[in-house]
Amino acid sequence: MPGHRTKGFCASAAALALCAMLAGCSGSGESVGGGKVVLRYTWWGNPDRAERTEQAVALFEKQHPNIEVQTSFSAYDAYKQKLATQAAGGDAPDVMQLDYRQIDQYASGGVLLDLGKQKAVLRTGEIDAGLLATGKLDGTQYAIPQGRGTETVVYDVKAWKATGVPLPGGSWTWSEWADTMRALAEETGKPGATDPGWSEDSFEVWLRGQGKSLYTEDGGLGFTADDLTRWWTFTDRLRREGVVSPAEQTTQLDGSVENTPLGRGEAMTDANWDAPASGYLALIPSGVALAPMPSGEDGTPGQYFKPSMFLGIGANTAHAKEAARLVDFLVNDPQAANVLGATRGIPVNGSIREEIEPRLKDFDKTIGDYQASLDGTLNDPPQAPPAGDNALQTTFQRDYDQVSYERMSPREAAENYVTEAKAELRS
Repeated sequence: MPGHRTKGFCASAAALALCAMLAGCSGSGESVGGGKVVLRYTWWGNPDRAERTEQAVALFEKQHPNIEVQTSFSAYDAYKQKLATQAAGGDAPDVMQLDYRQIDQYASGGVLLDLGKQKAVLRTGEIDAGLLATGKLDGTQYAIPQGRGTETVVYDVKAWKATGVPLPGGSWTWSEWADTMRALAEETGKPGATDPGWSEDSFEVWLRGQGKSLYTEDGGLGFTADDLTRWWTFTDRLRREGVVSPAEQTTQLDGSVENTPLGRGEAMTDANWDAPASGYLALIPSGVALAPMPSGEDGTPGQYFKPSMFLGIGANTAHAKEAARLVDFLVNDPQAANVLGATRGIPVNGSIREEIEPRLKDFDKTIGDYQASLDGTLNDPPQAPPAGDNALQTTFQRDYDQVSYERMSPREAAENYVTEAKAELRS
């Protein structure tokens, strides 16, 4: 692996600030001796994604010997914190991986470059128009989707089969899911699943199954305290029964598969996005499989296909064209697609998707087959959430911690969250 690459992040925001003060961290788009352009490219993900990304970047550098790419990655929570610190200090990376929830925040905050200015370099003609539009704000393209992903219930196949409980089929309701997790817990003496009450993503799936949404079209809250009370009452009951993970395990979640109950061998299943689920293979060598997220009791699907993640370019980059070349390569180059596989979801470039799908193997094929099984069954994705949602994810988790540690009732926590959420969305 090329020696100039850097993996991991500064240990904390304070360390990052000190690093900048001491001029140990260079600004975006610096040039080095000989006129070579240096780009900083950052992402979140598991080690499998990191290894493949490093290989793709090496191919890009081979094609563009005048460009050097310095890379860094971490688990999602640490990545989110560092990127927020960099953005606030005007030191965003040249090329950065972005979540659906970050588009509005960083585009409206002037952190992201208008990619329409790089049309000559960054090709978008073979990306589905609906997917491409999710990277726009007020008609301006600020981010390019990298892949299509969806949520999943990932499970330990060997351990599940050993229980004698029937494996999941093509669909199940939340009640059927709960009964299945209860049966697994009875057979194994440990939780069947990670407590989904902690996850805003799982709540959104449940909410959409009720015909509602997280947010209204104008960026307001799309549900009531009664809705959230019902959800947290449901998950709290399962936790009290030992069907899902206890508070001591749930509060260790940090966005990495290693710190999930499934990854630690303390549960049979986990709710995750399909691409990051590849990280479980290093922890469960006997293999994992993917099942759909539960639906509403009337069969209304709550999960949806969404851009698994995006690429954006820092507004302050000194090398916009070179950064756009890197984004174009990662999204549109066949060699890059062969290396990256489905680690960020199934490719959004139509011709590349058609080309690589028959060649997908191992867990990439698992993801491809899983998505194919859902084609035509899911409702359209929601619009990108408002900027305040990024902070509200943390508020959501914090308030549910109060429920799981039995410091607040589901009703009290739900009313507290809704009050704070409305205030955050108005600010």
